[in-house]
Amino acid sequence: MEIEAIVERCTRAQIVGEPVEVQSLWSGYGSIMRYALTGGAYASVIVKSISPPVSQTHPRGWNTDISHERKLRSYQVEMWWYQSYAQRCCEGCRVAKCLAVEDSGEKGLLVLEDLDPAGFAARRTRVSETELRACIHWLATLHATFLQEPAEGLWPVGCYWHLETRPDELEVLKLEDPELAAAAGALDQRLNQSVFQTVVHGDAKLANFCFSADGSAVAAVDFQYVGGGCGMKDLAYFIGSCLDEAACERREQDLLGFYFSALGTALERLGKTVNLVALELDWRALYPVAWTDFHRFLKGWSPGHRKINSYSERIAREVLSRL
Repeated sequence: MEIEAIVERCTRAQIVGEPVEVQSLWSGYGSIMRYALTGGAYASVIVKSISPPVSQTHPRGWNTDISHERKLRSYQVEMWWYQSYAQRCCEGCRVAKCLAVEDSGEKGLLVLEDLDPAGFAARRTRVSETELRACIHWLATLHATFLQEPAEGLWPVGCYWHLETRPDELEVLKLEDPELAAAAGALDQRLNQSVFQTVVHGDAKLANFCFSADGSAVAAVDFQYVGGGCGMKDLAYFIGSCLDEAACERREQDLLGFYFSALGTALERLGKTVNLVALELDWRALYPVAWTDFHRFLKGWSPGHRKINSYSERIAREVLSRL
């Protein structure tokens, strides 16, 4: 696959100099590169090149056939997302423009707009209040955009920790926390049976958001696990990715309130008719279920993980007692 020829063809520009690696893909499945250009509409582009390794490695040892097939499927889903869904995302849930997709079986290529010169060059490891709310607003807008629409071609159930795709981690959990493992199917069922379904990002952690200089606007990347689901899965996971245990507990109701306000505004702007009161009642009740569902995965995937804390344990026990 001649990457340079593909880039030049889709941008009508010339490549300047050698590409610069932005980062390698998880477990060595390829790389993300930046190509500087001249003579076209873009000063640079991002190329996500998927090329699975001959021998698999994984930071935590999960180098199984199931893991390999899940990763391959995730890249297929991401390519389909950019081809078929991304163009519907407005400024409120900004994503990179897709310039080209090349799919050749296990290998693939995405040529994307570089979000840095587009005004989203800042990355954060911790957030201000402005940045926190900007990300939650982004999620609410995404969920409003695709509310009650089928996730055709995407993961039927989005999020990288979805139970059906994580049987190995469930086996570990059976030893770590038998009660939580026994409830895994019921948690998944509760989330999947919500009458209000949307398209979820599926990996909405802080590291996958790109910020404007003042933090008031964001764009998101990494759509490998985008698919159908309850919006609370994204929200719970995001909040847990950027706030500590005490803040997660203290800010829970405030941030839920902000999310549903942003969701209602987005739905009104989009002209979507939905019973917002019923939706909020349903999803608020599912927020702790979504939190527990991720806790279930994490406890099987990495039993000693720092995010396994007293807040998550308390939420999980309360949810299990009500199942």
